[in-house]
Amino acid sequence: MLLRRVAAASATAATLLCAWSLAVLVSARGGPLPEQLTSSELWKLSGELSEPNGSFQSDNLLSNELTLQYVIPDLLKTTKAGRVYMGVGPEQNFTYIAALKPAMVFIVDVRRGNLQLHLWYKALFEMSADRAEFVSRLFSKTRPAKLTAASTALEIFTAYSEVPTSETLYNANMKAVQEYLTKKRGLPLDKEDLDGIQYVAGQFYWWGPGITYNSSNANGGRGGRNMPTYFDLMVATDSDGRNRGYLANEENFKVLKDLHTKNLFIPVVGNFGGPKAIRSVGRYIKDHSATVQAFYLSNVEQYLDRQGLWPAFCANVAALPLDESSTFIRSVRGGNPGGFGGGGFNGGFGLLTNQLGSMTKETSSCPAAH
Repeated sequence: MLLRRVAAASATAATLLCAWSLAVLVSARGGPLPEQLTSSELWKLSGELSEPNGSFQSDNLLSNELTLQYVIPDLLKTTKAGRVYMGVGPEQNFTYIAALKPAMVFIVDVRRGNLQLHLWYKALFEMSADRAEFVSRLFSKTRPAKLTAASTALEIFTAYSEVPTSETLYNANMKAVQEYLTKKRGLPLDKEDLDGIQYVAGQFYWWGPGITYNSSNANGGRGGRNMPTYFDLMVATDSDGRNRGYLANEENFKVLKDLHTKNLFIPVVGNFGGPKAIRSVGRYIKDHSATVQAFYLSNVEQYLDRQGLWPAFCANVAALPLDESSTFIRSVRGGNPGGFGGGGFNGGFGLLTNQLGSMTKETSSCPAAH
């Protein structure tokens, strides 16, 4: 009898403990994705998700994918709005984000320099009332009076190409960015991050709208070699001639401005094949009952394959919260397909083109090890 009472008491305690644990878990998850974060919450989340700083062969201050918009019409057919966008690298993400309108963004890149680049962009988006002011701050050029909210990207960039770069404006803009991030936003940026932001701003000031992927590299030369400029990328279109870029219109610009203003654009330092960053982002998304909408990979798979990290990346992605609409966006050379379905990245040479892939189908054989 005593044993049965002890057993019953133990079962009751176990039930209560289980219920308490579940309540704590639900509380920790905090319900759906946040509608906004404080600056301190953004900074804490970025740090908690990140891995140590890594390295890459270039600065990656600008993309080199002139046809990146070509996949957007199909992307809009396969994905669902209001979810979580993941990506890597610089501004090409902005164009995909403007099209997809996610509820939250995580940009994971091996270099802390990419985080610093996005902090600089964060300040520019938040400080600028419209696209014309944004471009003025981006390149330290005085705003032409003729530009309005109805101006096209071509009109904006053509107008700025006729305006000289101003060192005075650059210095004032740099001071304003630093004060905005550290005082207005209260981000505890150390000297390394402040220097990194200034390095980024200096490159855009020096090269102007003619900056390319290669400009900041030692062998880049003015304008780079056979690389599209910022001007080229911003006036590019999809295959039907429609400009879907993030600076194509004020509506697209506002998608990015709103995400940054609400602190829902989170830069993260991490290797795609690393043990922490992608999995930590995945746990955060799961804990908020959300799903990955799209994951822009650039051509990172190529480098992961060379380093023997592709299987680890495969497992990391398989652990993300996905469904049948979750979509990869990748860049490949020479039209050769990469990705999980082909058993790894099938690299090639030639111009980068963009392709889509089903995240669930391509990761179905990948072990989501814990």
